[in-house]
Amino acid sequence: MEKVVIIGSGCAGWTAALYTARADLKPLVLTGRQPGGLLTTTSIVENFPGFPEGVDGYELMTRMQKQAERFGARASFGTVEAADFSQRPFVLTVDGERVEAETVIIATGASHKHLGVPGEDLLETKGVTYCATCDGALPFFRNQPLVVVGGGDSACEEATYLTRFGSIIYLVHRRDSLRASKIMAERLLANPKVKPIWDTAVTEVLDVAQDKVTAVKLKNLKTGEESILPCAGVFVAIGHGPNTEIFKHQIKTDENGFILHGLHSTMTNVPGVFVAGDCADHVYRQAITSAGAGCAAAIDAERFLAAQNQ
Repeated sequence: MEKVVIIGSGCAGWTAALYTARADLKPLVLTGRQPGGLLTTTSIVENFPGFPEGVDGYELMTRMQKQAERFGARASFGTVEAADFSQRPFVLTVDGERVEAETVIIATGASHKHLGVPGEDLLETKGVTYCATCDGALPFFRNQPLVVVGGGDSACEEATYLTRFGSIIYLVHRRDSLRASKIMAERLLANPKVKPIWDTAVTEVLDVAQDKVTAVKLKNLKTGEESILPCAGVFVAIGHGPNTEIFKHQIKTDENGFILHGLHSTMTNVPGVFVAGDCADHVYRQAITSAGAGCAAAIDAERFLAAQNQ
């Protein structure tokens, strides 16, 4: 039986693994379908402390894994198919195999919602991105026309941030007004570098043949008129979906599926089950905040086990 099982191998998961490994708890990290998490899809990370020249997302996660493994963490490239938290030890089904655990740290992250249009997936990291804070300052976006898709607070935050770098920011939204908070919307629309395009949807991202973003195809949803808008980048900001479906009916979440935890603790409603990272965070969603949450979850799990063994 494992003392600590960590589900997820992003910044939260590997930081939790590092701390629990140093506490001699020999954690087992279940990597899931995307080892390293969303950060591995980011070409360069410039806002993680300690890397003044920036660092490739995949390299950062590889370094975190090696650091945790140095102290005894173990990685299993498996996917959790089911979880039973009704009693301890907890039981996880991992690729058909049974794994028992005294404690579990859920660090499954969240997935960006995609537009689902041609060219989007093929041009990801080549001009299509889902995080302005992560990628907006990259050289090939500077002084170029950029497109932000969305109309909520996230889209407004992304567009406002990008005004520091892009020559003009086109905000493409399916409706004729923003869903964002009033003050945020007013601040954004008052910026001379922002041009909203209302009642419009992106129907394709160009150009796969050139292996980089050169434009988007647009369709006005009221008139049906189609057009092509040249740009160097497409920032999709239509929300995130936490990867928490398999914990449904056992772990309490908010209405959007983000896992709830204590005010000053990472423990969920199930004693012995902790949470860290983007699967519980719909506000910050940064690599560094996920790492901090992973540290906190590890400390909470260590203290929980110590109390159980007194």
